[in-house]
Amino acid sequence: MRVPLSWLREYVDLPATETGRDVQAKLVAVGLEVETVEQTGAGLTGPLVVGQVLTIEELEGFKKPIRFCTVDVGTANGTGEPQEIVCGARNFAVGDKVVVVLPGAVLPGDFAIAARKTYGKTSHGMICSADELGMGDDGTHGIIVLPPEYEVGTDAIELLELRDEVLDIAVTPDRGYCLSLRGVARETAIAYGLPLRDPALLDVPAPNAYGYPVKVSDPIGCSRFTARTVTGLQPEARTPIWMQRRLQKAGMRPISLAVDVTNYVMLELGQPLHAYDRTRIDGPIGVRRAEQGEKLTTLDGAVRVLDSGDLVITDNRGPIGLAGVMGGADTEIADAAEGAHTAEVVIEAAHFDAISIARTARRHKLPSEASKRFERGVDPQAAAAAAQRTVDLLVLLAGGTAEAGVTEVSAPSAPRTITMPADHPDKVAGVAYGREIVVRRLQEVGCDVYGQDELLVTTPSWRPDLTEPNDLAEEVIRLEGYENLPSTLPTPPSGRGLTDRQRLHRRVGRALAGAGYVEALNYPFIGEAVLDQLGLEADDARRRTVKLVNPLSDEEPSLRTTLLPGLLGALRRNDGRGSHDLALFETGLVFRPTGDETKPVRLPVDRRPSEQDIASLDAALPRQPRRAAVVLAGAREQAGWWGKGRPADWADSIEAARAIAREAGVEVTVRADRHAPWHPGRCAALYVTVAGEETLFGHAGELHPRVIKELHLPERTCAMEVDLDVLEQAVDGVLRAPRISTFPVATQDVALVVGQDVPAADVERALREGAGELLESLRLFDVFTGEQIGEGSKSLAYALRFRAADRTLTVDEASAARDAAVALAAERTGAVLRGA
Repeated sequence: MRVPLSWLREYVDLPATETGRDVQAKLVAVGLEVETVEQTGAGLTGPLVVGQVLTIEELEGFKKPIRFCTVDVGTANGTGEPQEIVCGARNFAVGDKVVVVLPGAVLPGDFAIAARKTYGKTSHGMICSADELGMGDDGTHGIIVLPPEYEVGTDAIELLELRDEVLDIAVTPDRGYCLSLRGVARETAIAYGLPLRDPALLDVPAPNAYGYPVKVSDPIGCSRFTARTVTGLQPEARTPIWMQRRLQKAGMRPISLAVDVTNYVMLELGQPLHAYDRTRIDGPIGVRRAEQGEKLTTLDGAVRVLDSGDLVITDNRGPIGLAGVMGGADTEIADAAEGAHTAEVVIEAAHFDAISIARTARRHKLPSEASKRFERGVDPQAAAAAAQRTVDLLVLLAGGTAEAGVTEVSAPSAPRTITMPADHPDKVAGVAYGREIVVRRLQEVGCDVYGQDELLVTTPSWRPDLTEPNDLAEEVIRLEGYENLPSTLPTPPSGRGLTDRQRLHRRVGRALAGAGYVEALNYPFIGEAVLDQLGLEADDARRRTVKLVNPLSDEEPSLRTTLLPGLLGALRRNDGRGSHDLALFETGLVFRPTGDETKPVRLPVDRRPSEQDIASLDAALPRQPRRAAVVLAGAREQAGWWGKGRPADWADSIEAARAIAREAGVEVTVRADRHAPWHPGRCAALYVTVAGEETLFGHAGELHPRVIKELHLPERTCAMEVDLDVLEQAVDGVLRAPRISTFPVATQDVALVVGQDVPAADVERALREGAGELLESLRLFDVFTGEQIGEGSKSLAYALRFRAADRTLTVDEASAARDAAVALAAERTGAVLRGA
């Protein structure tokens, strides 16, 4: 809501020295969000005066029409002689009054005016348009042509109110009354402790039987409808400059007098209005719900197919307006600028249901100034005053005559009353305000208050947001100043900290970050297209998704079932922007529906949900396991003076899984597997032991070339994804720190020849089991194939480290442990000691 300070002063006697910044500070203190204070006319200096065009000479021989004009500016130029000006505009004629800027003036944007030669003539100044003066759009896109009554030489800066301050207020949905000068003025008056001149306090005639006939078929959708008629509007009547300027400063474009008056009153009182050309209405005005499929051409020229939930204004022909949103083209006020004229108008001031208007505006994607106000709540008692104000302005400015008939159709209603203990705001804020302050503040916002210890509060009609004692407490607290509330830190209960689960998740993140991975946080949404690109089978569990009712994007309407799409998208974006050596990770929830979910219940808002309510809500949710994933591309180790670098490969993704498992003190078993989206020959299934049984923990490896091509990823991109919930189940008690022995280590190397199809993990498992408790660690450091080994075989070289906790091992003890390990490996995998 844009509020010109000069307009605001009409309703509140602000001190003359108060600036827009001062008012902004006061309004922010009472809870309004004033985003900016715009200085209109900043940097503008005169002379800028009213001039009258005396002669116009058309200059020829140029690519565009050029006119050489003489303009009478009175004595503003110091000589009294006509001013010679070159101008390219065509929307003025000899005798017209225009705005002239003379040499020496400076226009907005630091545009200095001086005499200059152009098109073979010397131009001593400029005839101005609205844009050049920073006035905004006046609808003409040409020179400002003033009414003839203004005298030549008049200061145009003051006439056009070019210097002003405009407060731009972001109005929250619960403060709809501030979408008007009346509402903002009320808050300003409270902030300054000054009286308010309420523009809605008008003498309004009582309803009678002579008004324009109106029938309301849906009193819930339209609780009040006021109609007034004005006839005899003069065709030459134009919107006065002061009204045009106020509309422009408030962000609206002047159109025609009748329309401008309705917009002006809407901005002033907050009541949306609509003016109908009475000669184009066929029969009584009606208000009803639309029939499914009915059509209406709105003022913007679009043909709308109506829904049965839309509230419409009708006549005998059918819909003539979308109630509370936009009028229809069939009854539009004629534009005098186009040679047409409307002499008789019917003024509509109604109160429509907020929810109905909001749904209609969203259904038709047709937000308007009217719908913005109705959906936030409009004062139903202001309709009659707004209609009267509109009638008064049309009679005053257009020479019209107000008909005696006054139509008012209203549904029975009673003011809202709230019972509240007088000390309730004290308890909410933790401040002893006292009854007097509470009553005074509630009365300032428009409430009627009765009672002593127990207050009976009648809320004002313009505050539909006040519905319970807490709302009233909030009003008292905000007006007394949020900055005056004491700042007290709550004391946390002792003995509570992170759970084991939380600690594990944090250790996993730190471990991956320590290994050189960068965390990437992605949106938890996916679409079917990316699941196709990952090459998932039709029966893959990851294709069973939870669809969102209101997705942010139609291309991603589902909750993710895997972390990989988001991570791979982040990798692709970064690679496309020049970062080619990438290692990213993410931990987060995925959503795996089981099909057993129940229909969710609607939780109560007036009390705490019961345990049964919460349990039924939990039953409606899909399974949400927490997972961790990494993606790699480019170099894993950089090249430099220290030697050659190394590209990331499938082994790095497996090592990332091992690093995660080490944080839980769990060993990972690696087996070859075939699982989309990984390469069938470079995919590893990862297992951990849960309750004595091997359980699938995740997958790692290099992505399938087809997936890399579909997703436009770097070649040989690798990925890993594991289930942290399974890892948590595999944790065996409290994680213990490793023992550090003071005795020396004994190292033994063995090279075993096995078949090509024997997994190295099986050989490693046999070596560990055979070596017994003396084995401290085991590491595969070489894999060799060649003629020396034989076709179909490979050599696996392991480094075995033995150490005892209580003594120095002898050579015989270390050798015996090694031999036992080799023997068990030979028994289980057919391994043969190389060179034996």
